[in-house]
Amino acid sequence: MHISNSVEAEAFYCSQLGFQRQFVYRPATTPDPCYMGLTRDGVWLHLSSHSGDGVPGSVVYLAVEDVDALHAELVAKGVPIDTGPVDQTWGNREMYVKDADRNSIRFIQESSG
Repeated sequence: MHISNSVEAEAFYCSQLGFQRQFVYRPATTPDPCYMGLTRDGVWLHLSSHSGDGVPGSVVYLAVEDVDALHAELVAKGVPIDTGPVDQTWGNREMYVKDADRNSIRFIQESSG
């Protein structure tokens, strides 16, 4: 997913959304361009500020076991919630947040039936 500022993105994804950085690659001594891999609950998310790697305003869907518990965690950290949690007509329970690059991170609790 494309980001414009790797330092701000890492702070948001790690401090606010609870991801952990697993690796980072910076080909120069400057913070950007940057390519990094983050994980949370076994899910990988790759972020890049390299030119041509995605576009701002992308959407990523991440499956979670309990979207309401995650919502409570993020609200306690002061994370602005864009949508939800909401029950979708197709059965999923979903919550959306946006990063500084308008990327939508959609946490999805799949229906059990």
